[in-house]
Amino acid sequence: MGIGLTVKGVESRIKGGAGKFHDGKGLYLVVPKSGDAYWMLRYSINSKRREMTLRKASELSLADARTVAEAKKREAREGVDPLATRKREKQKNINTVDSLFEDWLVELKSRLKHPNIPERLYVRDIRPLIGELPLGEVNARDIRAVIQRVVASNRPTIANDVLLYCKQLFNHAIKLDFIDTNPASAFSVKDAGGIEESRERKLSIDELTKVFKVFRDNRGSFTRDNYLACALLIVLGVRKSELIEAPWSEFDLDNGLWSLPVADGRSKSGAAIDIPLPVQAIEWLKELQLRGTGSPFVFPCRRASSKPYMGSDTLNRAITSLFGISTGKRKQPPNVMSDIEYFTVHDFRRTCRSMLAAAGVSGHVAERCLNHKLKGVVGIYDRHDYLKERREALQKIADMVAPIVNNLTNVMPFNRNRA
Repeated sequence: MGIGLTVKGVESRIKGGAGKFHDGKGLYLVVPKSGDAYWMLRYSINSKRREMTLRKASELSLADARTVAEAKKREAREGVDPLATRKREKQKNINTVDSLFEDWLVELKSRLKHPNIPERLYVRDIRPLIGELPLGEVNARDIRAVIQRVVASNRPTIANDVLLYCKQLFNHAIKLDFIDTNPASAFSVKDAGGIEESRERKLSIDELTKVFKVFRDNRGSFTRDNYLACALLIVLGVRKSELIEAPWSEFDLDNGLWSLPVADGRSKSGAAIDIPLPVQAIEWLKELQLRGTGSPFVFPCRRASSKPYMGSDTLNRAITSLFGISTGKRKQPPNVMSDIEYFTVHDFRRTCRSMLAAAGVSGHVAERCLNHKLKGVVGIYDRHDYLKERREALQKIADMVAPIVNNLTNVMPFNRNRA
């Protein structure tokens, strides 16, 4: 039996390319196709074979790698699993709220469709106040300060979400035996944003006329991209994330069709759908294509960001700032929508649905326009996608909204008999 690797042999194998080289007694030098070479140990415990990475070859000499490997195998012979010990050692590093959240986020990514939502709220609303605090020092007064800060920014729904995530985060700490009690447990939605009622806000044609005029009058802060995004949301009835994250590869402007896939999770109905594009929407999209200057996304990010498309809060913040609300700033902007009832981006979708009903569009067609699954027996047996009917329905909405968006004077009334 050979003596295994040598110092020069290690160097030559690292330079020679990818491979796994046995030194003996379960110790291997692993040279990956990309990345640094490292030491790996194979061992058995409870009749099960395990593998664990030791250190990079640049950090651990051959002699030291053999010493570490022998120590780990000794632990295994004594019934102590080195991998389990390593995981426990890593948990000792969870000593602040920030490190607790990083550990919790791993779990969220494995079970949530959109883990970026709690991550975004943590970074924006929780971390600034308690992120650096040791776990054992966080108390109910700290949680109250977090909640009150969000409430003061006039975001009641977000305040409820932040409270929920605080409870779940510290329950995670209890589960890992880092703390005994949850500092957020005594709080309810009454202490945060209050009991939420289903929103019924929708905008009338007169309100849309006023709103888009305000958008145009404030083009310095409300960009053209934001303007056209709002127009498309109303005319197409799609969800915000479905639109602002859309790549151009999904669009066939020549045939007036947007094919929304299910693969990337943007279609919340869980099914792909072809969305017919009214002629006015096609013109707005062509303008966006020119403005995008070659970007693969309809709404490219205009500032440094980890994502190549418009931020999820961009439209929300642009609209709330026109109502005199701006998070994170001491001096609030003027309210230039003082004569308009407050609305959110999602209310555009409800506005589209209301306009479809007022235009005499059948309920099942209107529901499919919004990419809702048809309920009950109808949903089970009716597999027709109503593409032709949906195209006619959305064209009716576009004929109503386009004159407002394009700043024309001939705003058309609804005509239930219009083809």
